[in-house]
Amino acid sequence: MDPYRYTTTIHHNISGMPPPNAPGGGIHPHHKTTFLHFYWGKNAEFLFSGWPGNSSGMYALALIFVFLLAFFVELLSHFDLIKPSANRVASAFLQTGIYAVRAGLAYMVMLAVMSYNGGVFLAAVAGHAVGFFVFKCLVFSKGSGFG
Repeated sequence: MDPYRYTTTIHHNISGMPPPNAPGGGIHPHHKTTFLHFYWGKNAEFLFSGWPGNSSGMYALALIFVFLLAFFVELLSHFDLIKPSANRVASAFLQTGIYAVRAGLAYMVMLAVMSYNGGVFLAAVAGHAVGFFVFKCLVFSKGSGFG
């Protein structure tokens, strides 16, 4: 048995004590394998229950989704929509809204990476790197240097 992999049992016992047939005590119908190290493979589940499933196509779509989430986090980190002459109160609300969306997307990327799937991790890092390159180094840089 892999010491870095364990099976959790989902139960609805509010008292906090596991039911008698919890791990080691019998078979429970709701077992989920969780990894405590990076693993490779398309059979992953992250962000949403049952997604992406066992399909290679859905796994590829999930990797693209994580890549785009990380890319948009970088977009929102380096994108300034506020004009200097804008109303200060309206600007503050807009900046707060953008910050909240960016934080939410960043937490979704973090939760996806916490699946410990190597492909998801690489997609997240690549999304952040490409986003930084595009939005910090190329598009919004001041002058010809990196900015």
